[in-house]
Amino acid sequence: MNSTEKLKLQVLACKARLYALEGIFNAKSGHPGGSFSAADIYTYLYYKVLNVNPLNPNDPDRDRFVLSKGHCCPTLYSILALKGFFSIDELPKLRKVGAMLQGHPDMKSTPGIDMSSGSLGQGISAACGMALAGKIDNKSYKVYTLLGDGECEEGQVWEALMFAANKKLDNLCVIIDCNGLQIDGAVEDVGGIEPLDKKLEAFGFAVFKMNGHDFDSIEAAVNAANASCGKPTAIIAKTVKGKGVSFMENKVNWHGAAPNAEQYEIGRNELLEQLAELGGTL
Repeated sequence: MNSTEKLKLQVLACKARLYALEGIFNAKSGHPGGSFSAADIYTYLYYKVLNVNPLNPNDPDRDRFVLSKGHCCPTLYSILALKGFFSIDELPKLRKVGAMLQGHPDMKSTPGIDMSSGSLGQGISAACGMALAGKIDNKSYKVYTLLGDGECEEGQVWEALMFAANKKLDNLCVIIDCNGLQIDGAVEDVGGIEPLDKKLEAFGFAVFKMNGHDFDSIEAAVNAANASCGKPTAIIAKTVKGKGVSFMENKVNWHGAAPNAEQYEIGRNELLEQLAELGGTL
């Protein structure tokens, strides 16, 4: 990836975190930790990978994206707005009564959302259904789904993985945001999913790894996954919970908490400084 492309993606991801932080602050609730860890992944998918058109969000031939860890939607909403699916003016209204953007993705009210999600484990199952439908209909679209590492403790996730391998859904790409933390603490302390790569391989997946905050690493992993055929693919993304805001990074208490006014200003200023360093503006 050339430096100009990379810089553009870094600017977009920084903006996504800024808009998400504002929405969560205004709502007085939300999930900044996992939203921020996934921001770079959303950015790369929507600006470099997914065949989607904001002017025709329901195109039957579009690629699909399912956010299985649905609570981490604030930065996804930001990217969708930046991409043109709806107005950026909707972002500060996050979780407000009657607003378009709620605490979990709603496919009926939000353009660009392919599946309502939130109950952990169910998103990947829906993604498997979409991928199977594509096979049956001889469609060329791909289905991408993003899970959390804590979410992988759900039994339904592993049922879906078995299904995907059994049906040879090589049009399915599962991305796992491994930030190491979930609502009750460290993933390894709560349930433990390692060795995740070996388990995925044993379940019939081609497995790749990436640094979820480095766009060169993301591109290499996604390209390798898309070049694989004959079996579904999984990408393990190493990330930092709360990425971009210093006092949130790697802190479990920011899984599902909104900043107060002082914290909001500190976080906003940090992200604005990062944006300025990248040469971007809001």
